Amino acid sequence: MDKEKVQSLLKGNTLRTYVYCLKNRKVGVREVQRSLRFSNPSLAQYHLSKLVDMGLLKEAGGEYEVASEVKVDVMRDFLRVGTLLLPRFVFYAVFFTVFAAYFVVVMAETMQANSMSAWATALLLLASLAFWYETVAAWRSSPSS
Repeated sequence: MDKEKVQSLLKGNTLRTYVYCLKNRKVGVREVQRSLRFSNPSLAQYHLSKLVDMGLLKEAGGEYEVASEVKVDVMRDFLRVGTLLLPRFVFYAVFFTVFAAYFVVVMAETMQANSMSAWATALLLLASLAFWYETVAAWRSSPSS
């Protein structure tokens, strides 16, 4: 199926079902129904079948697993690490936080807090805060929340 058609079909509960399948290796109809709080198993079956028809899932013995990964809409801001879906900003946020903390520790140990190192530390802390803000915003906009 072409990318535009997948983007038009992968919305709402179908997207939530797909994200749930990405987070878990193999899923069953009842598991999806309970986890996503669908009213009945046939609704979960409908969304799983829709994903199979799109070629995103494959079925084997009543269990479904991801056949292919697509990055649509909100999912573009996330990276899959094992079974975790992490906003890509989290890596930048951690990097700048560690770098800023290192800079503060080095300045405290050497007791050489000149204006240049103070500005550098302030910029690192500001960048760290900006990336943490973007990480939290992406996390809140995820279809699984």
